[in-house]
Amino acid sequence: MKFKNIIVIYLLAFCANIIAQENSTKINVFNKQPLNFGGKKGLDTEAVRLMSGRLVYKKVTIPTFISGTDVKVKITVRSNGDRWDKSGSCFVVSDPKKLSILSITEKEGKFPKDSYIDGTYAGLVSGDNYNPVIELMRFMTPFGVGHYSDNKVKYRRPVYIPNWEKQVVWEQDVTNLESLVTGTFYVGVWIDSWTSEGYNFDLELTYSNRKQRKVFVLPLVNTVPYVGGQQIPDNFAHNDLEKTINLKKDIKNVKLHYITTGHGGHSGGDEFIKIKNSVYFNNTLVLDTIPWRDDCASFRRFNPTSGVWLRKDSASYIDSKTRSYQIKEIEERIASSDLSRSNWCPGSSVAPMVVNLGDLKAGTHTLKIKIPATPVDGDKLNHWLVSTYITYDQ
Repeated sequence: MKFKNIIVIYLLAFCANIIAQENSTKINVFNKQPLNFGGKKGLDTEAVRLMSGRLVYKKVTIPTFISGTDVKVKITVRSNGDRWDKSGSCFVVSDPKKLSILSITEKEGKFPKDSYIDGTYAGLVSGDNYNPVIELMRFMTPFGVGHYSDNKVKYRRPVYIPNWEKQVVWEQDVTNLESLVTGTFYVGVWIDSWTSEGYNFDLELTYSNRKQRKVFVLPLVNTVPYVGGQQIPDNFAHNDLEKTINLKKDIKNVKLHYITTGHGGHSGGDEFIKIKNSVYFNNTLVLDTIPWRDDCASFRRFNPTSGVWLRKDSASYIDSKTRSYQIKEIEERIASSDLSRSNWCPGSSVAPMVVNLGDLKAGTHTLKIKIPATPVDGDKLNHWLVSTYITYDQ
C-alpha cells in the first residue's frame, strides 16, 4: 500500500510539473545582442546602449501575477573577439521613479551625495531619491568562448576536452525578486569589456505561473562600476562600508542577500588572495566567510584563449615492462583559467549568500561590510564587487 501511495504522489507531482510547464511564460529579452566598447550596435531597435556599448538595457513589460510566480533568468554569452575574462552583471532597476545609474547617465546628471561612500565612490548605496540597481545575476565571462572555439588554438586544449564549447550558459532562480521583474521594468547587462569586438549575449526570463508567496525587496549596496562617474571600488581597502537603513514599518521574514567577488589580476591581487568578508547587521556579525572557488579547472572547456604555461611536476605511472609503479618528472600544462579565485571562475556565475535576519522593527538599522582588501596600486586594479539587498514580508 505504501508503495502504491508513493507511485500516486509521484504521478501527481509529474502531472503538476507538466501543467506548470504548459502555463509558463518565456520572454526572450535579448537575442545575440552585441555588447562592446564602440563596436557594432546590433539590430534590436529597443536596446539602449550606454558607456559606448559596455552596458545595454531595455524596457520590458510582463503581466503581473496576482498569486505570484517562480522566475528564472537565463543568460548565454559568446565572445565576438574579446579574448579575456571579464566581470559581468545582469541587473534590474527596482523603482523607475527613483534615480538610478540609467537615468543619471542618460541625462548626464550627477550622483546624489547620499549615494556616495567616503565622499569619493559614487552611486554605491541607496539614498533618499536613489537606488543602486539589483543584480539578477553576477557572472564572469570565460576566455574567448565561441569566437575562438574553432580549435585553431588546439595546442592549448587539454586531451580531456574533445572540443571547446561554443558558448557559456547560466541559469538562476530569482523568484525572490519576482516583484521587480513583473509589470514594467528595466533590465540590463554590463560586461567590463574594453574592446570593440566584445561579446554577444541572450537574455531570457521564464515565469512558471505557479503560486508563490509575495516578497518585497529593498536595495542597499552595489559597488559594481557600471557607468561614468563611478570609479574602481577599492573602498574596502580604506574603510568599512557602513549603511544606515530606515524602516518606516515593521517587516517580517527578513533575508539579507550578499554577492561578492574579488578582483585584481596579478599574482598578488585580490583576485588570487583569500580575504575574509565580514558582514554585521545592527553590530552583530551575521556572515563571516572567505569567498573562494577552487574548482576553476572544471570550466576549462569554456576558455580556449586562456594563457597557458608549463610547470615541472612528478607523476606516477605503470612501467609496461616491469608492471610496477615508477616516478617520473614531467611538464604539466597549467591554464590561467584553472587557478582558484575570490569566489569566481572564468565562465562561472556567482550565487548570492543568504542570511536570515528574522523580523525587524520600524526604525533605524545598520549594515557594515568589512573586507581587509588591497588598494589600487598602479596597474594592480584591486577591488571588490559587492552587492546586497534584503527581501521581506510585510
